[in-house]
Amino acid sequence: MERSLARVEHLVLEVTETMLKDLGCEVVTAPGANEALEKLSTDRRIEVLITDINMPRMDGYELARAAVRMRKRLKVIVLSGRETEGCGFPLIRKPFLLRDLVETMRRTTGLC
Repeated sequence: MERSLARVEHLVLEVTETMLKDLGCEVVTAPGANEALEKLSTDRRIEVLITDINMPRMDGYELARAAVRMRKRLKVIVLSGRETEGCGFPLIRKPFLLRDLVETMRRTTGLC
């Protein structure tokens, strides 16, 4: 089960990365929350954090809060197939289509 879940998470990351690149975004990915925070601390070009809510060790809400504390102007979008509330962050429900990502990006980040 754990191996299958990791594979699904990786596929979601790949599909989301491809969608963002198709929109003309420069994309930086991270396999987990700690790696994402490290990249945010060193790469000031990052303007938007898109994170899944359900992750091991640190969930997406915790990551989003830590990221915003680190970078006040950072825009955050959370993804989930189970949650119905973004806890103050814009939420995209999985599975999602490119148009869902575009609409949420346009509405919440001003990008796209």
